[in-house]
Amino acid sequence: MIEPGEQDDRQIHTGRRSHTRFAIIRSRLEGFTPPAGPASWLYEFVLFGFKQAWACLFGALLLALLLATHLFYPDDAALERYDFLTVAALGIQIAMLAFRLETWDEAKVILAFHVVGTIMEIFKTAVGSWVYPEDAFLRIGGVPLFSGFMYASVGSYIARVWRIFDFRFEPYPTPWLTWLLAIGVYINFFAHHYLPDIRYALFAGIALLFWRTRVYFTVWQQPRWMPLLLGWLLVAVFIWFAENIATFANAWTYPDQENGWQMVSLAKLGSWVLLMYISFVLVAAVAGPRARDAEKSSKFS
Repeated sequence: MIEPGEQDDRQIHTGRRSHTRFAIIRSRLEGFTPPAGPASWLYEFVLFGFKQAWACLFGALLLALLLATHLFYPDDAALERYDFLTVAALGIQIAMLAFRLETWDEAKVILAFHVVGTIMEIFKTAVGSWVYPEDAFLRIGGVPLFSGFMYASVGSYIARVWRIFDFRFEPYPTPWLTWLLAIGVYINFFAHHYLPDIRYALFAGIALLFWRTRVYFTVWQQPRWMPLLLGWLLVAVFIWFAENIATFANAWTYPDQENGWQMVSLAKLGSWVLLMYISFVLVAAVAGPRARDAEKSSKFS
């Protein structure tokens, strides 16, 4: 007799695609059946938190490194703190692949985010939007290379949560329109320093394309859903909280923080929503947005 979750385990072990080690753990957790009623509701809630924490693994480790090195890194160390962070972030990435905590397709997304983010960082630091106040040898201009991993952590989260919760979308707008709007968002990050800022028009465009779109996700046994726009906003809020921790750890500094740390302005939430949109479109290009009733065929499966 096949126990709950055992068939999924066999498929994971014998499937053509490579799977992370977490896939086996996930199948067993999803196959567990607690008593009906409040116990099952609590189990689904706890499982949701566990899956979210796993999806945040790369970003959480990087954020912990930022805070720990800010508090404890020796001032007289032979390796600059920023350089140590670059080496450590690269080590985390290699370890996650080596121990199959991450798929190669997810790593490709992370690399794309690293490149896209570093290019924007070089420009933004050049125009004074923020600065990296500490020295670094591993850098491009005024941008230490660990900064690209911070953008990559956003891509890592989206790619992982897409797979772990088996995202489905209904209805999904015409893909080329989503790409066109994403390009406009990315260009505006640069152009608004010289031309009128069109972010409100971009917000309107995103709302127009996705106002009816629901994201369906499976925590345990029954698919749930929420408006996709709400999902992006919630993730942007969590990124804003992480940004406050990162700036407190002197990872980078905004102009209004030069005389002492203070909370990052809530206005930054808008920028994070726009970044979330670019991130989503990049991941969708790799994973392929599936409809609610589509067969499971994502590259992140």
